[in-house]
Amino acid sequence: MSTAVPPAPSTPPLPLVRLRLAPHGALPRRIDGVWWPHSRDLLTQLPKMLAALPSAWGDITGVTVDAAAWSAAPGRMFVAEQVVRLHKAPASPHVPDRVVLLSPGLGRWDLQVIPPNATEEAAALLMAAALGDRPPGVDGVARPSSPTTVARPRGRAAGRGTRAPRW
Repeated sequence: MSTAVPPAPSTPPLPLVRLRLAPHGALPRRIDGVWWPHSRDLLTQLPKMLAALPSAWGDITGVTVDAAAWSAAPGRMFVAEQVVRLHKAPASPHVPDRVVLLSPGLGRWDLQVIPPNATEEAAALLMAAALGDRPPGVDGVARPSSPTTVARPRGRAAGRGTRAPRW
């Protein structure tokens, strides 16, 4: 009599961070990137997004979010072996949902947030509009219909402020 070992349950792959950063340029931008989280659970989504940021952005120690848009969260959380202070501010009726990231001595970066329940087509259009790109298919230019995902790019700085090299 032989006994078969049941296969280990496979865990579904973690969803990629849906984040698109503006190209680095000489002129400052109002939006440094666009983030399309999978949910409004800040404790789950924020660490994944912070881990996907370029190392040139430094250690993010402060994050400000729209108080009404995100789930309850403590005033600070431990992310990647550092404390990140969370600030919840009331949303401005004139500014889309944003996440503001602060890195001491390196700068401030503003990311527009696309609602988690947006379709891929709507997200692609919102990303293109926020970053000044052309929407997919305009003028015969083929562009991906879904937002760019990043795992952990290195050396892409697109934010505002003075940046010093990290050693």
